[in-house]
Amino acid sequence: MISRIFDIPEYQLERFPKTDALVSKTNGNWTPCSTGDFVTGAREVAIGLLASGLQPGDTAAMISSNRPEWNIVDIGMLQCGVVNVPVYTTLSSSEIAFILNDCSAKIVFVEGVDLYRKIASVRNQVPSIMEIYSFETVSGASHWTKLREAGIQSGLEEKLDNIKNGIRASDLATILYTSGTTGLPKGVMLSHNNIVSNCIACEGLVPLSHKDRALSFLPLCHSYERMLTYLYMYLGVSIYYAESMDKIADNLREIQPQAFSTVPRLLEKVYDRITEKGKELKGIKKNLFFWALKLGLKFELGGKNGILYNLQLTLANKLVFSKWRAALGGNVRVIVSGGAA
Repeated sequence: MISRIFDIPEYQLERFPKTDALVSKTNGNWTPCSTGDFVTGAREVAIGLLASGLQPGDTAAMISSNRPEWNIVDIGMLQCGVVNVPVYTTLSSSEIAFILNDCSAKIVFVEGVDLYRKIASVRNQVPSIMEIYSFETVSGASHWTKLREAGIQSGLEEKLDNIKNGIRASDLATILYTSGTTGLPKGVMLSHNNIVSNCIACEGLVPLSHKDRALSFLPLCHSYERMLTYLYMYLGVSIYYAESMDKIADNLREIQPQAFSTVPRLLEKVYDRITEKGKELKGIKKNLFFWALKLGLKFELGGKNGILYNLQLTLANKLVFSKWRAALGGNVRVIVSGGAA
C-alpha cells in the first residue's frame, strides 16, 4: 500500500515501467526520462543531500518551472526526510528571501541564470543557505549533477535506506507558502499522507491508465498540479511538460495527450476564441456551428440523452466537435479543472 510520496515512482517502476515517465522539450526535441532513470536519479539526489550534511527535518527550496529535474529532486528530498519548499519563480527577491529565511532553507535549487542571479543577490540575507544548485548550466553556479555525483561517491546507501524505512506517512513532506496578499506569506505544512490520501481517493475518478499521456503546464509549486502529477505517476500516465504557456496549443497537437489540468479562466478563453470563430462563419456553416453548440449544452451525463439526441450528437461530432478535439490533439478524454463554479 502506498503511504509516502516517494513510494509512488517505485510503485510505477514495479507495476508499469515507462520509457517516457517524464518528458520535456530540449533543443526542439521531446526528451524522455524513463521510470528507471527517475527512480535512480532521485536516489542519487537523496544520498547527495545526506553527503552535503543535511539531516531529516532540514529544508531545501525549489525555484523552477516544470521540468523532470523538479520531480527527481523532489522525490530525492522526500526519501531522505528533507522537507521540500517549492517557491514561485515570479516572486520578487525580497519575497523569496523572506520565505527562505522563514523555513531556514539550507540548499536552493534554481532553474537557470535569471533565478540563480536573483537568489545570489539575496544570499547574504539568508544565513542558512549552504549551496545553490542550478538545473541549467550557469557560470559560477554548481550544477545539480554535482550533487548526484557526490551521492554516488559517498557510500551512504545504507544510511539512506535506514532513514527512508523510518519515514512515516504522518511525517512532514513539504511546506507550501501562501501568496501573502493578506500579510506576510504563511507556510502550510503538509504530511506525506495529506497528499497521498488525495491520490488514492482520486484513483477511481480519473479514466486514465498507464497507456495514456498528460500535458502539464500549471506550476508544480502549487498543490493542485503537484497532487495531480503524483496521481499521474501513480496511474502510470506519462507526463509531458509544456514548453511555456504560449506553446500549450502547439504542444497539445504535438503530443496528443489524453488529459491535462487547467483553470476555469483558461478554458473560458479557449471557449471564447472558438465561439468568436463561429461568429465569423457565414450561411449554413454558421447555423451548423451554433446548432451543435446548443446541442452540446443539453448533454446529460449517465446516458439519459435518448436515441434522437445521440443521432444528432453523432452528426454534430462529425461536422463540428471533431475540429475542436483536433485543436486539442484529438485524444483528450479528461480535462481536470477547479477553482470556480
